[in-house]
Amino acid sequence: MRKLTRREFLTRTGTLAGVAYPAMLSMGFLPAAPAHPFRLEGDGAGRQVLILGAGLAGMSAAYELGKLGYRCTILEARDRAGGRCFSVRKGSINIETGQPLHTANFDEGQYFNAGPSRIPHHHALTLHYCKELNVPIQIYNNVNEAAYYFSEGKGPLSNKKVRIREVRHDVRGWLCELLAKGMDGGRVDAQMSREDTQKIIEYLRAEGGLDIDKLYKASARRGYIEPPGAGEKTGRIADPYALSELLASGLMDPDFYNVAEYTYELQMTLFQAVGGMDRIAAALEKRLDGLIRYHSEVSSIHNTEQGVRVVYKDKTGEHSMDSDLCICTIPLPVLSNIDHNFSSDASRAIDSITYMQTGKIGLQFRRRFWEEDEHIYGGITHTNNQLTQIFYPSYDYLSGKGILIGYYNFNEKARVTGELSYQQREAFALEKGGLIHPQYPHEFETSFSVSWHKTKYTLGGWALYSADERQSLYKALLQPDKQVYFAGEHLTYLNAWMAGAFESARSVVASLHARVTGQTLSYPTGR
Repeated sequence: MRKLTRREFLTRTGTLAGVAYPAMLSMGFLPAAPAHPFRLEGDGAGRQVLILGAGLAGMSAAYELGKLGYRCTILEARDRAGGRCFSVRKGSINIETGQPLHTANFDEGQYFNAGPSRIPHHHALTLHYCKELNVPIQIYNNVNEAAYYFSEGKGPLSNKKVRIREVRHDVRGWLCELLAKGMDGGRVDAQMSREDTQKIIEYLRAEGGLDIDKLYKASARRGYIEPPGAGEKTGRIADPYALSELLASGLMDPDFYNVAEYTYELQMTLFQAVGGMDRIAAALEKRLDGLIRYHSEVSSIHNTEQGVRVVYKDKTGEHSMDSDLCICTIPLPVLSNIDHNFSSDASRAIDSITYMQTGKIGLQFRRRFWEEDEHIYGGITHTNNQLTQIFYPSYDYLSGKGILIGYYNFNEKARVTGELSYQQREAFALEKGGLIHPQYPHEFETSFSVSWHKTKYTLGGWALYSADERQSLYKALLQPDKQVYFAGEHLTYLNAWMAGAFESARSVVASLHARVTGQTLSYPTGR
C-alpha cells in the first residue's frame, strides 16, 4: 500500500484549506496559486529573442519568456515604454506628423489617460497582471446619469444641456406607456394568455414609472428642480419632456443611443489603475530592467537562414542585431513602411489592415467645477458634434484642480480634429465644451491633445476588421513568418483593449516555446 505524503494527508483531511495552507505558503513549501495561471514546462536554454516594441504586448512577452530562461532584448523607438498605454503628465511629449513636438504643461500630479482608461471586470488577464505586478486599481465610473446629453440642432431641447437621467427616464416612460396600451388592447400577441399579458403590463408600469392608468408621469427618477430637504421642503419635480420634443431635438438619434453601455466590455464593474494606466506599463518596465533599448527605430526586419536580422537606428547611428527568434509588436500601419522579407500573405495583411482614427484632449482647470457646481463625479457627457464625448475623472474627487477629457472622438470627426494645430484643437474643445459648461473660459489653464492616427510610431488607435478580413488578413498574421512572430491587440478579438495585448503576448509565447522545446501547446494553457 502506497504511503500518503504529508501534503496528500493535509489535503484529504481538509487541513490544507485551513490553518496549514497559509503557513506552508509563507514558508515556501507551496507555490502561490496565480489568479490567471500560465504554466509552461521546459527551458528556453538561453535562446535569444528580439522583441520589437515596448508596449504592453512586447513587455509582457519578454516578462513571460524571461521566466522560461530566454534572453530577450526589446527595441523601442520612443523614449518611453507603454506604447498606446500613455498617461499624459507634466513633461510628457508626443510627436505627430505635420506638428511640432508637443510637451505637456500640466501641474505636478495632474494627468489623463490618452490611451486605454478602463479595465472591464471580466478582463481577467489584465487584472491578473495588475495583481502580480502590484499595481493597485480603483473603480472607474463609466455610467453617470448626472452627466449630460447635448444636441446641436433646431429642436425645442437642442443647444441646451439636458441631464442624461431626464432623457432616459422620459424616453423609457413614453415607450413603456405606448407598449402597455398596445398590450392592454390585445393587439401585441393574441396567443398570450390574459394572465401573462397582465404580468408584462405590470412590469412595464414598473419599468416606465407609469401610473394606475398606464400613463407616464414624471417622477423623482428623473431628478428634481428643487431637491427635498428639511422641514416642509418636499422637493419639486419638473414635467417630463414630451416624446415629440425629444425626437425633434435629436436626443433619440444614434449619437445618444445607450449601445455603448450595453456593450459587454463597458458593463459595470470597470476599473482603472490608481495614478494612471501607465502604472501598469511602468511596473512591467521595472521587471525588465536593462532589457529595453530606447530611441531604437527599426528600419529593416529580415528572416535569415539561421534566425532574424534587424537593422535599427539610435542616437549613435545605425546598427544590426541578429537573434534566434523575433516577436514583432509594431503597429501594422508603421510596420507597413519598414523594409522586410515576409511572405506575400503576411505582407498583404500588414499593408491592408486599417486602424481607427481617434483622438483625445486633456483640459486642465483650476477647480473641479463639474463636481462643485454640477455634482458630476465621473461618467461621460455625450454630444452630436465633433466633441463626441466629454469624460469626467473618476479619481481625486473633491480635490482642487482636475483634468477633463474635453473630447474623445472617432472616424471622420477624429480625422477633422486631427488636422487642426494643437492650439486650434484647444480652441475648438473650449468653444464646443463651453456650450455645455460655461465655466470653461474662466477656469481653463492648459491642454494636451493626442491624435493617435497621426502619432509617430503608432499611426492609429486600434485595428479594424471586416468579417472577410478576419478570415483572410487576420489569420495570415496569427502564424509566424519563419522566425518572426506577430503580436499585439491587432491579433485578437479584443481590439482596443489592454487585454488584447496581454492575450496575444501569451499566445505567442506559448507558440514560440512549443517550437523551441518540441512540445505540443495550445493557448490558453495551464488554466
